[in-house]
Amino acid sequence: MHPHYAAIYRIVREIPRGRVATYGQVALLAGLAGRARQVGYALHALPPGTPVPWQRVINARGEIPRDNEAGSLQRLILAGEGVEFEANGAVSLKRFQWKPRYMRFLAGARSPTA
Repeated sequence: MHPHYAAIYRIVREIPRGRVATYGQVALLAGLAGRARQVGYALHALPPGTPVPWQRVINARGEIPRDNEAGSLQRLILAGEGVEFEANGAVSLKRFQWKPRYMRFLAGARSPTA
């Protein structure tokens, strides 16, 4: 496993049910500011049936891919957790984005929605 993946998985496990975080937000909280793509790689590397709630990580626009099986599964799981989708299919980050208390201390390093 890549050395940064454990830090990424630790942060993703903290995202509560019914909330989402962006790839950039997870990267920042894992000490990897500016490495949102690395978060995507880490989540893609998870085995099927993992306890890490990968579905709670979405892009900075609140979008989930609609054209593939993983995106459909992600939407289904999030809806089951109480996350609602707007008419355009996106999640309202204003309503559903996870905002941990310690995020405000990191906000100066990089925008949490990047």
